[in-house]
Amino acid sequence: MSDPSIRKIVIVGGGTAGWMTAAPLAQRFQQAGPHGCEVVLVESPDIGTIGVGEATLPPIRAYNRTLGLDGADFVRRTQGSFKLGIEFRDWGRVGHRFFHGFGDFGPAIENRSPWQHWLRLSRIVDGLPGYEDWSTSTVMARGHRFTPPVEGPPSAANAYSFAYHFDAGLYAAYLREYALARGAQRVEGLIVDVELRPEDGFVSAIRLADGRRIDGDLFIDCSGFRALLIGGAMQSPFEDWSALLPCNSAQAVPSARVEPLTPYTTSTAKAAGWQWRIPLQHRTGNGHVYCSHFISDDEAAATLLAGLDSPALDTPRQLRFTTGRRKAGWVKNVVAIGLAGGFLEPLESTSIQLIMDGVGRLLQFFPDRSFKPHLAAEFNRRMSVQYESIRDFIVLHYKLTERRDSELWRYCAAMPIPDTLAHQIELFREAGRVAVLDPDGFAEPSWVSLFLGLGLVPERYDPFVDHIDPEALLQHFARLRQAIAQTAAGMPRHADYIRQHCLAPSA
Repeated sequence: MSDPSIRKIVIVGGGTAGWMTAAPLAQRFQQAGPHGCEVVLVESPDIGTIGVGEATLPPIRAYNRTLGLDGADFVRRTQGSFKLGIEFRDWGRVGHRFFHGFGDFGPAIENRSPWQHWLRLSRIVDGLPGYEDWSTSTVMARGHRFTPPVEGPPSAANAYSFAYHFDAGLYAAYLREYALARGAQRVEGLIVDVELRPEDGFVSAIRLADGRRIDGDLFIDCSGFRALLIGGAMQSPFEDWSALLPCNSAQAVPSARVEPLTPYTTSTAKAAGWQWRIPLQHRTGNGHVYCSHFISDDEAAATLLAGLDSPALDTPRQLRFTTGRRKAGWVKNVVAIGLAGGFLEPLESTSIQLIMDGVGRLLQFFPDRSFKPHLAAEFNRRMSVQYESIRDFIVLHYKLTERRDSELWRYCAAMPIPDTLAHQIELFREAGRVAVLDPDGFAEPSWVSLFLGLGLVPERYDPFVDHIDPEALLQHFARLRQAIAQTAAGMPRHADYIRQHCLAPSA
């Protein structure tokens, strides 16, 4: 019986998605020897990459650890900085700020989330500090402090998590070097044709403009919005979510680094969208995501430039997109990773997360050449749940708004939303409970940060928290708040930590 193992993987497209896919595959197959599997990545220098996704979520650390990357070297090589969460400005209402930090609001009390106890106290205690005072990551961010969590028993010194900001182009180059060192092959060329097997419609090979033919067993589509294989050859339908997420354009521009070097991303709502600010070691990344139905490109560019806090280093770069996803990201012997599989605007830094999770699930359900259909079905089910959960989390930012000062915000306030999200909102509004529909997605503290930050105050709280003496609870919260404040104050400033441990060479 012939060996059914996959013998050759062809990755179509480079950039962040392509090399984030190639690196773990090369790592897995580098010791396979002559009976192993080739990993070939095809990219064209004539086709640019998006390359503006510079903020991440904490699971990126697990991805890097799996590859065995040195944390300090990675930050140096990508001009990176650290991220404790996202500060939101003018969302919900103009002039208001809140913080979505990475971590909970202290330890559970009698098996109930700490914010539930805060909610109870807020009804009976005048002048109670805000719930964010019990988030270590938020207090650190306010003081521009950073150091990694320490090991040991639970304390204020490890009650938080972190992610990274980095230059996406440098990260792709870093992973390219890693993958090539472990046996991956890079082919430069423009794909002009896709060959299908007549008997079953599987991809058999791709052809390049210079006539070269590259065959394979498994083809991974990292071709970005073009979706060359999954949308072209496999014709997987695209599900358009523009009615829920109407922003369809973005302009991006770098600006000079400014002090203090903030350990968080900033998102500022604008009349027709929102503006991001991502601090790196050598520059600041900025962008304006907007709906072209409500503002012209020239006006959007002017809004972006007016919102910078340092001199622009280039002219704004224009991007177009449609929010949504492929109904099936794995069809026959083609798997879509990254933008080829779908796009959700970068409001919560989920683009790189979706790449990482797509690669992880491909490894989890890795096929042989029989391509048993239930492997693809489970991959597609899991990715579908994740896309829809992230979609709803992002829609929540727009839906829970008191703003009526522009066409976009009036549209968002009135737009119908998915039943899943409507249920989550009403559950929190009526009973102060959080429904987490995707166990691999944003956890309860993230939903609480958004609900409370956007002004949704529950009518009731968990009745079990009434069984604790309120005076004892107040003393506990006072001690915890003091411990968090003292711990954060004793940490180095973000820029100082980078200077001491992972300073990049001058760009």
